[in-house]
Amino acid sequence: MATKNHILLVEDDLNLSTVLADYLQSKEYQVTTAANGQEAWELLSHKHFDILLTDISMPKKNGWQLMKSVRESGMLIPIIVLSAKTDREDIIRGYQLGCDDYLTKPFSMDILICKIEAILRRYRMASQTDEMEFDLNGLHFDAVRQTLGDKRLSSRENELLLMLCQNMDKTVERSRILMTLWGSDTYFNSRSLSVYVNHLRNYIGKDNVVKILSVHGKGYKLVKMNE
Repeated sequence: MATKNHILLVEDDLNLSTVLADYLQSKEYQVTTAANGQEAWELLSHKHFDILLTDISMPKKNGWQLMKSVRESGMLIPIIVLSAKTDREDIIRGYQLGCDDYLTKPFSMDILICKIEAILRRYRMASQTDEMEFDLNGLHFDAVRQTLGDKRLSSRENELLLMLCQNMDKTVERSRILMTLWGSDTYFNSRSLSVYVNHLRNYIGKDNVVKILSVHGKGYKLVKMNE
């Protein structure tokens, strides 16, 4: 099996770092580890990584400082925070500094893999087009930062809206959405898709001229209605 994406794992707890690295490698990821933010920053400055997994409380350069350096440098590498900090303020700070997701310790390894795959898929989709930002009648959608106006989107909501925006005024077949974002076209996944579409409709607002239309028997279409 071909090696998957290259992960930079930043964790000062050697035991946890070893366990995580071994697990990620068992899933065919290439993994490089760093024991603190300064070591990670030096690696990022000289090598390409596809995703960054970082702790917050570390010596020399903590996770907050590392994320600030990464985002101020203009790097678009996706970031997942893995932290024991569970306070609402810490989680909000992580997103404000540019993380794509925030997992609190202890966490499920399987959920971590799902989040990595979802975020990498979103970044791949975004890289396939020059457009990563869209104006939905004054409502700004940033697919990289995963925001719609002042609303922070979940990875799945973001992927779905990006797919619709990339196909503006075109019907995107339901089966294509399900196979691309969910990996299978099942009844339960189809119900889940309907829920996410309703979420996005609520975020966009019923008074917005931009609408997500249901195309009977086919799928969905993002359009701008006549005002």
